[in-house]
Amino acid sequence: MRKTILTLLSLLLAATVVNAEENTANNKSPYTNRIKSLKSERWWGGYSALGRSMPFHEKTGGNLVLDNKNNQSVPFLISSEGRYVWSDTPFSFRADREGVGIKSNFEQVNVMVGGKSLREGYLIAAQRHFKSSGKSPAPEMFSMPQYNTWMEMAYDLTQEKVIEYARAILSNGFPCGIIIIDDNWQRYHGSFSFDGERFPDPKGMVDTLHSMGFKVMAWVSPFVSPDSPEYRRLSAEKLLIMDGNGDQPAIIRWWNGHSACYDMTNPSAQESFKASLRSMQEKYGIDGFKFDGGDTNSYTGDITSFDTDALPCDHNAAWSMIGVDFPFNEYRASYGGAGLPLAERLCDKDCTWDGLASIVPDMIALGLMGYPYGCADMIGGGQIGSDSYYGDNKPNEMILVRWAQAQAMMPMMQFSTAPWNVLEEKNIEACRKAALLHVKMAPYIATLVQEAEQTGAPIVRAMEYEFPNQGFADCNDQFMLGSKYLVAPVTSSSSVREVRLPAGRWKDDMGTAYKGPLVLEIDVAADRLLYFERVK
Repeated sequence: MRKTILTLLSLLLAATVVNAEENTANNKSPYTNRIKSLKSERWWGGYSALGRSMPFHEKTGGNLVLDNKNNQSVPFLISSEGRYVWSDTPFSFRADREGVGIKSNFEQVNVMVGGKSLREGYLIAAQRHFKSSGKSPAPEMFSMPQYNTWMEMAYDLTQEKVIEYARAILSNGFPCGIIIIDDNWQRYHGSFSFDGERFPDPKGMVDTLHSMGFKVMAWVSPFVSPDSPEYRRLSAEKLLIMDGNGDQPAIIRWWNGHSACYDMTNPSAQESFKASLRSMQEKYGIDGFKFDGGDTNSYTGDITSFDTDALPCDHNAAWSMIGVDFPFNEYRASYGGAGLPLAERLCDKDCTWDGLASIVPDMIALGLMGYPYGCADMIGGGQIGSDSYYGDNKPNEMILVRWAQAQAMMPMMQFSTAPWNVLEEKNIEACRKAALLHVKMAPYIATLVQEAEQTGAPIVRAMEYEFPNQGFADCNDQFMLGSKYLVAPVTSSSSVREVRLPAGRWKDDMGTAYKGPLVLEIDVAADRLLYFERVK
């Protein structure tokens, strides 16, 4: 029984999930397989957070049962030769240039052939195993920039600050978009009512934002503050995850403290949660929700759930399903969501050059895992800490500028740190220029969204995906936006970067023509995103 396996795995969990992964990997599993790479074959997949290790070159991987590495995960690996690994159940894996090692407690996981290239293999695997739902998030998620309150206000949210943030967006010449009201708008976790002192008229606030042209989303999580009215009601209705004995709600530790948690393996709990969201929409006019939390490692303790066979990753997957009913949605932690109409954000990055350098390879990985509707975190990174911009810490201005430029030609663009508050005028203008470029590209991005709805094709594409067997497998600092644009953002402190153009005719963003294959070295001005249009 999977419940028995879950109990054994939970006992292996030490102080951190990293230790849990290592302990589990060292135990013998019922089913193992070693897939040796073919000549020149390279592998991607499993975790979006491992994008910089892809195609896998040094041994890395993880245990999909226990950990989502703070971001998206899926039991799917894909190779440059069109071979792939898929399982309906989670497994552990380690991959490098030589191949992939698989361990599973549930089934023998074998390599399958989907085609002769990365593109062919991916598209066939998608049709076989995670066929697209035919839907996507709301069109505005792609056509309008998003503005998140997190880095500007963190937990110090007020109605006045939110409205002022929106007014400043417009007064500084940035495009209207989606306002995401992040954590701490509510009275406590599990409450779906705005805090009355800080938000005296939430309906009026949302109406004001709507009148300015904004859509509005609110942060939610599956957690419930103990000894609140909601906690008592949900406990009585048996809609919370219970402790190992099943006697009382389990108290789960997460980044905001210790809380009870909805049991999303229970259909009644799902319906109760969604009913509360719909009530919010009716009461306040909220357009949608940022679904935070739900990480696999939140469910690795001694717990009892409605689905007695549920593994930690199954709880993560059940949480992901909530967003399907809400076109304005965002997820950071998602297992098994490939093919679903979910907006997936990369995990919170540091405001460093290293943080910026991770977004292109992570977005490439995200697309090759069946999550085409991606957002490369908040511009400048959403991680609050010693290496981040927050409060009195002044950001490196060029990191914010280059981050905005990189996102301009990605499916979604999300600001949080307000450029007009922390940048010099010339750098504010560079960020404004990037935001306007994203709006300009929206019609083309919309065609890629439609393609993804039908085939699951990535929107941000690896060079190897579009130009197979031409030596681009290791090229992970530039990408294709669909099949038309090659995008080469600056992601380091140097303004000089190398660009590899495939065979064919190309025209850069300034109208200069090139004929590939060609390797270029270009000094990129601070207000410029370097990209090339494929000329047919």
